[in-house]
Amino acid sequence: MAEQDRRTALVSVASVGLVLAGCAKHDAEDRGKGGGDEGEVTANEDLMREHGVLRRILIAYREVVPKLVANAAAVDAAALASATTLFQAFGERYHEQMLEEQHIFPIVRKAGGEAAGLLDTLLAQHQRGREITAYILDKTKSGRVGTGDAEPLARTLTAFARMYEPHAAREDTIVFPAFKKAVGAKGYEELGDQFEDIERRTFGGDGFDMATDKIGDIERRLGVGNLGSFTAPSTR
Repeated sequence: MAEQDRRTALVSVASVGLVLAGCAKHDAEDRGKGGGDEGEVTANEDLMREHGVLRRILIAYREVVPKLVANAAAVDAAALASATTLFQAFGERYHEQMLEEQHIFPIVRKAGGEAAGLLDTLLAQHQRGREITAYILDKTKSGRVGTGDAEPLARTLTAFARMYEPHAAREDTIVFPAFKKAVGAKGYEELGDQFEDIERRTFGGDGFDMATDKIGDIERRLGVGNLGSFTAPSTR
């Protein structure tokens, strides 16, 4: 099953590149090793930046929920589908399958301890997330959300965000630090270089830059792009 998942992820590389290819804003040569500040990004910093992109998708999901319940026809279903496709390509096929499941989790499991004890749950949540992603794409594929699908879809989006936020937080604060400790300084640097190579082969350039461009566009289309709109009201 692991080998099948690996092949599925590799076969998906071409489609992943197509999803994001038009979004890069920097020349690939300028982003090469040693070029600019990008060469200083460590493996865990890169992993957590990727989580930042995925969290922005979760925020879009949560913000869409009341709109779906109030008036499903007013929701840009194509933009919602684009958000889900981005999560699938950048989050599931690349971040989860190619990095976490193939490289990070095996190292952490071998090292043991608290982080290793989380892995079975994290893997189960990866699988549940993929099921939910397929569901969202099915309900948005027509370019609109049917009235009868609005409330079930809203519940599913809320449940997915609720699951993934603590999931990513545990990885950031427990699993990734354990991974860094287990491989040591030299191994950590080498794996960071390897992760960068995987990213560039997968997306044909800087996948993070491409993904941030993509989510920015999706946020605008869904009407959730204004950071100021999230400012909490005064308590006075």
